[in-house]
Amino acid sequence: MIEIVLNRPGEFGERETDAPNSSETNALVSVRSIGVCGTDLHAFAGRQPFFKYPRVLGHELGVEVLEAPPNSLGIKAGDRCAIEPYVNCGACRACELNRPNCCPELRVLGVHVDGGMRPLLSVPVRLLHRSEKLSLDQLALVETLGIGAHAVARSEVKAGETALIVGAGPIGLSVIQFSQLAGPELRVFELSESRREFVRGLGVEVISEFDGRLSDVVFDATGNPRAMEAAFDYVAPGGRLVMVGLVQGRISFDDPHFHRMEITLLASRNSCHEFPRIIRLIEDGEIDTTPWITHRLELGEVPQRFQELPGRAGLVKAIVDVG
Repeated sequence: MIEIVLNRPGEFGERETDAPNSSETNALVSVRSIGVCGTDLHAFAGRQPFFKYPRVLGHELGVEVLEAPPNSLGIKAGDRCAIEPYVNCGACRACELNRPNCCPELRVLGVHVDGGMRPLLSVPVRLLHRSEKLSLDQLALVETLGIGAHAVARSEVKAGETALIVGAGPIGLSVIQFSQLAGPELRVFELSESRREFVRGLGVEVISEFDGRLSDVVFDATGNPRAMEAAFDYVAPGGRLVMVGLVQGRISFDDPHFHRMEITLLASRNSCHEFPRIIRLIEDGEIDTTPWITHRLELGEVPQRFQELPGRAGLVKAIVDVG
């Protein structure tokens, strides 16, 4: 079996390895559709925290089950599934509190351990979420949506409040989707004209520079340290700031302003128990990710063409097709 490996920043290669098998706990799945995430782009650029090379990327995965052991979830051969790529220990304090995304031993497929840029994958059955209705592309984007769903849940934003989302990449778009469901008065702050145009198509007000209006809830979805630091200045008195983006290094803020405004600062890590709800929302037509997919490439093209994606005009979400 040939898998695609990110050997070092800026360099993909191919590696031959034995095909995996199913087991008493793991299903054997055929990887069919892979979403390219900001995490992958940052790893390619050498700017991804918690990352070591070489690594097989791929954590946004739509798969088809080939073999599955007997299980209480009813997962069987032929099922189309999204993979929840977070492997937690199940025994630490965070796991006891039902917050597995905060597990100190958390291992994310494609980040801490090898992911899905390969034809076959052995994965714990408990991480599979099936749908009889969704396409493999839709299933691959469930993980991205989970990031936004968790961030909005952390914020507790609601109707009657104002919210500002900074950054309209795929993570920002997922925050937009779930903020719209929560019902606040919503705006998006985005520098790219093509992304602003995309957001306008969602029926959301979008600005290209901060206009002085403070918001009850601000989401940073940029992963840019200067933008993250500036976001403190966009929060209304008594408001909340949710850091959805992640940066390698430190950020700083003005402490007197932080205290004077009594800002609540929240981190939002990955997703947490969101996959079943997201799948239902897509099946019911309340969320549509079809317009997100703007670029495609084949798995075998990744070593040559992946470098074209960063900064590509009009890029919202790229999909890697496998087999």
